[in-house]
Amino acid sequence: MDAEMVDAVEGSNMDAPEPNPNSQATIDPSVLVKQQPMDLALRDAVSSTAVNGTISRAENGRRSAPAVADATTRQHQASSKDSAVRPQALSTALLPSGVCYDARMRFHSTLVDDDDHPEDPRRISVIYKTLVKAGLIDETLSFGRDSRDFLRRVEAREATADEICLVHNPGHYRLIRQTRNETVENLRVLSDSGDSVYYNNSTYMCARLAVGGAIECCKAVVAGTVKNAIAVIRPPGHHAVPTEAQGFCIFNNVSVAARVCQAAFRDKCRKILIFDWDVHHGNGTQDAFYEDPNVLYISIHVHQGGRFYPGGESGNHKHCGAGYGVGKNVNVPWTDQGMGDADYMYAFRNVVLPIAAEFDPDLVLGLFFQIVPPVEPATERNAVSAGFDAAEGDEIGACFVTPACYAHMTHALMALAGGKVVVCLEGGYNLQSISNCALAVTKTLMGEAPERLKLTAPSKLAIEDVHQVMRRQSPYWFCLSAYGPTRDFSSVGGKRMHDIIRVYQTRVLRDELGMITLAVLRNSLTTSFADQVIATPDLIGVPQPETLKLEAHQTWLTDPIKDYIHWADKEGFGVVDVNVPKLLSDADTIASVIEDGEPAAVNAMKELAVYLWDNYLQLADATKIFFLGAGNAHQGIVHLLNLRNCSPRLYGIVNVLSDIPLRSVRRDADPDFATWYFKNSLVYVNGEHDTWAPDRKGPKRRFGRVIKSDENGLHRMLFYHKQEITSWISRRSQHQRA
Repeated sequence: MDAEMVDAVEGSNMDAPEPNPNSQATIDPSVLVKQQPMDLALRDAVSSTAVNGTISRAENGRRSAPAVADATTRQHQASSKDSAVRPQALSTALLPSGVCYDARMRFHSTLVDDDDHPEDPRRISVIYKTLVKAGLIDETLSFGRDSRDFLRRVEAREATADEICLVHNPGHYRLIRQTRNETVENLRVLSDSGDSVYYNNSTYMCARLAVGGAIECCKAVVAGTVKNAIAVIRPPGHHAVPTEAQGFCIFNNVSVAARVCQAAFRDKCRKILIFDWDVHHGNGTQDAFYEDPNVLYISIHVHQGGRFYPGGESGNHKHCGAGYGVGKNVNVPWTDQGMGDADYMYAFRNVVLPIAAEFDPDLVLGLFFQIVPPVEPATERNAVSAGFDAAEGDEIGACFVTPACYAHMTHALMALAGGKVVVCLEGGYNLQSISNCALAVTKTLMGEAPERLKLTAPSKLAIEDVHQVMRRQSPYWFCLSAYGPTRDFSSVGGKRMHDIIRVYQTRVLRDELGMITLAVLRNSLTTSFADQVIATPDLIGVPQPETLKLEAHQTWLTDPIKDYIHWADKEGFGVVDVNVPKLLSDADTIASVIEDGEPAAVNAMKELAVYLWDNYLQLADATKIFFLGAGNAHQGIVHLLNLRNCSPRLYGIVNVLSDIPLRSVRRDADPDFATWYFKNSLVYVNGEHDTWAPDRKGPKRRFGRVIKSDENGLHRMLFYHKQEITSWISRRSQHQRA
């Protein structure tokens, strides 16, 4: 074990002199016990907790925590030294919170005076000054001395090579070390050749201080010197992989700190949670613990299908760990920027907290950051890797997370690991935003209740992203088992409920209207759409000679809306009714739920629409065909229109979308196609749809004739507009189309 690590754990002389209000004193654990029989194990625990703990009195005379016994107490103990005593455990609530800051970390900077670089050296100084201004730090107190009303300052140190190489390989360490003596020209070449990093002659020292600050905060929390801590450190670390620096990050601060704690506190720190709420995925932290069953890494970040930094697929929801560490890597990847408090809290309450509670860590490490508005539309410890680039006001993060939201997440994390939480600065590049977020988090660590959140409902996109993660993680966590695939149930004869309901609907429509099932003979669709496509018999050439009334001159492609089907049958229309299940029946693996960035059912709907046209609709005798799409069926219809020339026989298209995104038609060989679609379509969307946003000019013709509905919700809209839709279809079926 490294000598520095040993010193931090072993402690020093336990015989403390009479306390002096103006001098540093060492905690004597014997003054913290009562006259009861001594429990040896508990005595050792108290001694370990008190190691290296130092205390003082504030100038105003208020006593610090933990309290120091006065002379009377010492005399009483001296007279009772022959009596066995039982130690009284020191309440965590009486311990101060810690803060680590070293101004020398500002020396890592670009080679030119570039105030525009987002990883600004002032990031840490503005946070520290904000904490001082808020009265949370008393700069007159030396390191290790504290008052109950202030943060205890934890001294940063330069991490050793042995500590850093617990995560990074020696070659990377040597490369950073040699920057101490490199020329400006060589440093410029090295910076230009790296992945979004820069170097100067102070980089090595600053990076070691950042790692050492994270280590000392974690050790102080585990040892019980402070109840929790915030490390205001830079350069950041969560992008740094074992072999190289990346994304402003030199060494992986939190990963090294976690490894050091695992080695130094084998019994106290067996399981560690690293929660990374930085807007960028912590690819380096993920790599460091991907096969470690004792470190749970959870990250909420913008992914954008791998287009958002650091890019690639490693940040998607499918990466869950490997080997013994499978299930211990949880990515919550946002499909797009612009997420706010409601979205983050939805992910936090449905994914982060349930999994973290089940993991039951000994330490929580948090990586904090800030989010800004988008430019475009044993015992366990908890470690938080915190970046504030998701904060409101950060132009890189481009999200809308407020300081209050960060405070609420921190407050919830404090319920884990006996409150052993360390928050370490990662990203966050708007100086005002990171200061506000760091202040809110620090106040929460010190015991102040978070401000009330002004939550709205989470966005539909966020709900889909979160549920996708829940399905993916369900095999590994009991708390999410209800969201898993049905492979185990199907193996014992179980069926999805929507399949059972569809069988019932098919029988009812067959008995009432004589509808029959259309065969779907394609391997990729057969299982999913068995009994999902039914039609009136005359559509497929089975006439009713006794009435000759149901000529199949109109055809519908629609979700199963029984009232519409009964109306169509009454009017003498042929009907094809297509049910689009939300989850495919053969989606036995979670990976098949999402394909190419879209739900697998939507992609199947597109394929099915083309299949039905090629094999049934265009072969039928129908002279006038109408499409009605409800919900996601709209995407299948538009996909068909773009791939096949349906317009000669297509007399009308009706789509009822509610809040589903609009899809446009496009046919490069026919510049007038968008105009045709506009004249022959009705597209209903609710009044809160994005297309009506004040900053938009309104939908273009290629989206069809878009109509704002006064109703919300797909079923309410279908009911509300039924008369209007059926009248429009009736009129067009009796006259020429536009």
